[in-house]
Amino acid sequence: MSAETEIDRVRTLVDPIASDLELDVYDVERRGSTIRITLDTVAGSESGINLDALSLATRLISREMDHEDPIDGHYTLEVTSPGLERPLRTPAHYQREVGKVVTVRLRDSTANPRRLGGVLVSADDQFVTIRLTDGDDVDRNIRITEIDKARTVFEWGPKPKPGKQPKAKKAGNSAADKSKTNKSTKEKQTS
Repeated sequence: MSAETEIDRVRTLVDPIASDLELDVYDVERRGSTIRITLDTVAGSESGINLDALSLATRLISREMDHEDPIDGHYTLEVTSPGLERPLRTPAHYQREVGKVVTVRLRDSTANPRRLGGVLVSADDQFVTIRLTDGDDVDRNIRITEIDKARTVFEWGPKPKPGKQPKAKKAGNSAADKSKTNKSTKEKQTS
C-alpha cells in the first residue's frame, strides 16, 4: 500500500468525524511511523480550535482508525491544530489565509530574493499574490508550485511608535497629590 493511498484512506475516515464536530481537516501527513492529522475550525470562523474539541476529535479518530485499520503496521497518531504560525501547503490553505502576513521560501535556490515576506493579497488554485513588506509595497505573483515552504506569521498586536514613550504616572507621585498630602497632614497637626 503506498503512502499516498494510506493518507487518502485516513482522510476519508477523518473527514466525516471532523465535519460532525464542525471542524475542518487542515492537513494529513505521514512522517516515518507518525500519522499527523491537523484539525482547524471551519473557514470563516473567528475563534480557534479549543482543547476540548481537539481532545474529543482525537478519541473519535483513534477509535475509528483502530476499527478500520487504514495503515499497515504500527503507527503513532498525532491529532493537532495548525497553531498560530501555520504551514501553507495547498491552494485551499493559501485561500483561507488571504489578508494575513506570510513568509515564503522559493524552490529555486538561485532566486533573488529566495525568501519573501508580506501580506497575502490573493490566492487561487495556481498562483498567490503577496504584497512585499520590503518598503516598496510591490505585489508579487508566485506560482504555488514554485514555493518550497510557506507559513503565516503571528503578529503581537500593534507595533509601538518610534521614539521615546512617556512613562506611566504612579498614583500619589504628582505635585498636586503631594500638596494635598502635605496640606492634610498640617491640618491634622494644628487640630
